[in-house]
Amino acid sequence: MSEPAEVLLFAYGTLQFKKIQEALFGRLLEGRPDILPGYIVLPLEITDPDVIATSGTAHHTSAHETGDSHDKVPGTLFRITQAELAAADAYEGSDVKRVTVRLGSGLDAFVYVNARQNTVSS
Repeated sequence: MSEPAEVLLFAYGTLQFKKIQEALFGRLLEGRPDILPGYIVLPLEITDPDVIATSGTAHHTSAHETGDSHDKVPGTLFRITQAELAAADAYEGSDVKRVTVRLGSGLDAFVYVNARQNTVSS
């Protein structure tokens, strides 16, 4: 069974930045606003030197699952190719992990969340 040609990726941080999209994908992505329910955004100190070099900072944010439906992270939903997803995986590094979530729109999408912490109390 082959993988779909395109996938949905929800971005709430640096993947929304034009300079990051151009560096990773060689193009600007078209997206639409959406929300990630049950999560909050907290600071994340990046340790991967390649990520720091691309983004220009070691200070990023990451989504943390709270399980509280009142918590919501605003962001942008993008439709990207499998190759672009692989580039995003490489960029995000080991400080985060990619998971599948259900967004406020009802669509399922990939999102990067903190790899060091599964849940937080709100």
